[in-house]
Parts: sequence; structure tokens; C-alpha cells
Amino acid sequence: MPKIYARNALVKIIAGLRKKGEKIVFANGCFDLVHVGHVRFLRGARKKGDRLVVGIISDSSVRELKGPGRPLVNEKKRAAVVAAFEFVDFVVIFSEPDVRKTLEILRPTHHARALTIPLILFLNGSFQKNWV
Repeated sequence: MPKIYARNALVKIIAGLRKKGEKIVFANGCFDLVHVGHVRFLRGARKKGDRLVVGIISDSSVRELKGPGRPLVNEKKRAAVVAAFEFVDFVVIFSEPDVRKTLEILRPTHHARALTIPLILFLNGSFQKNWV
């Protein structure tokens, strides 16, 4: 079964899983050079629900966020690396520099994020903004 999906295709899959009562966790990032911090973050996110969806920021958005010369690894290869983890169920590439549109479209149960990023929680269909 493939793990990498277009956003619109993933909508139906996630809706079906939510209907079955599964908790869907969404985590996102550049994942340009995957390191142990990424692995720990994603593994921890997976423990918060039944399924883990990882959003990969597109090459053009990474350039906007991090500057010229980035990303070092293209979006398709970054998606393939993240999809290789057994604790990742689905991967989606999104082109906006902000994750909110993807959260609104996919409607996961929870949004996981690294501790260094301002918290924009998406819980049960609504945004909740907090700073940790």
C-alpha cells in the first residue's frame, strides 16, 4: 500500500478512518536533512493517535522559509525518506508556507509540532492558538 498521497486523495482516506473512530495525528515540517530529532518527534507524534500523517513542505515553500540553496534534498526524496519509517502511515506534500490550509482540508484529530514552533493546534475541526 502506498504511503505518499496528493492532499485531495488523502481527504477521503482520513475521513474514512475518522468515521471508524481512529485518531489521526498530523505532523509537518521541511525534513530536509532527517536527523534523530526528527525521528523522535515523529515517533512521539504517532503515539498520540492511531495514524500519523506527515506533511512535507514543498521545495518552493522551503526556499521562501529558509532562503536560497534550500532545500538540500528535493520534496519527492524527502517524502520517500519520511514514508520509509514504519510509524508513518501517510505522507503529503503541501505548497503553502503555512500549514493551516492543509489542516483545514485534511481535518486531523490532532496537530503535533516541535517544541520550538508556536503552537497552532487543530483539534476536532477548529484552530486553537497557544504558545509554549
